[in-house]
Amino acid sequence: MSEVYNVRLEPVGLEFEVKEDETILDAAFRQGIALPHGCKEGQCSACKCIQLDGETELLKYSTFALNDFERESGHILMCCAKAYSDVEIELLNFDEEALSKSIPVKQYEGRIVDFRSLSHDIRGVEIEIDAPMKFWAGQYVDITVSTADGDTITRSFSMANSPSEGQKLSFIIKKYPDGRFSNELDEGGISVGASVSISGPFGMCFRREEREGPVILVGAGSGMSPVWSILNDQLGSGEERRILFFYGARTEDDLIMLDEIKRITDEYPLVEFIPVLSHADEGSAWDGERGFVHECVARRLEELNVQGEGDVYACGPPPMIEALTPVLFMNDFETDRIFFDKFTPTSGSSSVH
Repeated sequence: MSEVYNVRLEPVGLEFEVKEDETILDAAFRQGIALPHGCKEGQCSACKCIQLDGETELLKYSTFALNDFERESGHILMCCAKAYSDVEIELLNFDEEALSKSIPVKQYEGRIVDFRSLSHDIRGVEIEIDAPMKFWAGQYVDITVSTADGDTITRSFSMANSPSEGQKLSFIIKKYPDGRFSNELDEGGISVGASVSISGPFGMCFRREEREGPVILVGAGSGMSPVWSILNDQLGSGEERRILFFYGARTEDDLIMLDEIKRITDEYPLVEFIPVLSHADEGSAWDGERGFVHECVARRLEELNVQGEGDVYACGPPPMIEALTPVLFMNDFETDRIFFDKFTPTSGSSSVH
């Protein structure tokens, strides 16, 4: 039987137990404590903090996330830290609202009940699980499935459905050349009826309630998945807030779910959908926005004189997020009104979206 220690978080004064055979971050997830996190595997630095007291050991991590100087000065990554005594930690960043809305991470069993093509490289997947899952719009889960060849694949994907539909989970997945999960779906290695295990929910980029100002949604590629969940959850809340929905794509062929979006914009006049094409042919009939999505966001914020008002939810590949960040800061958005989810493809054992 493994030892159990106590972790105390400052400056919030929160305490929880950690077993010797689990990381501090996993222990927090298990007990419904939403600590800042991203990749969960020592690559992104989102869970970096300062160890004030106690004894820990770090599993393998990237020096990009935690350099040698930081390690020597007492910094640790909670996703890689195992405790061997009671531990006191100083959080470098935390979200009081996220802490107050923490949902314990649980395990679910399910099966794939639908798979369809939404574009040449975007797929829609539905999974029915054995019990309803509580999650906040914008969060994600880890999905583990065995292929027809007996290989096991674990990937992280954001839910596209609203939290009210917690027993049948929908996902919008981008197909990458080296993406094993999406390629196995296309090639039949993972098929409708396949059994899956799901762990979650995870993620800090979820819809905040009862706020003022517009809701600004920015997505690209499979970033449509959490954005779609946030959009529908926002509409279901009954809050009267203007919604600006930006979606970046290369060409018109890369735009997805246009019929569903039109039904929403027809029914809800406060919703404006703004597709932005980065590689539209000059001679095409496209009369919408051109360029990169962050450039369009900058233009529209300036036109509307939106100076730090509202909440921004941006979900997509890292270059989009990195380009959008200075745009938002230049328009006076505070960090507590900006929520990002970077989607990073990988061919390893796990991935983010």
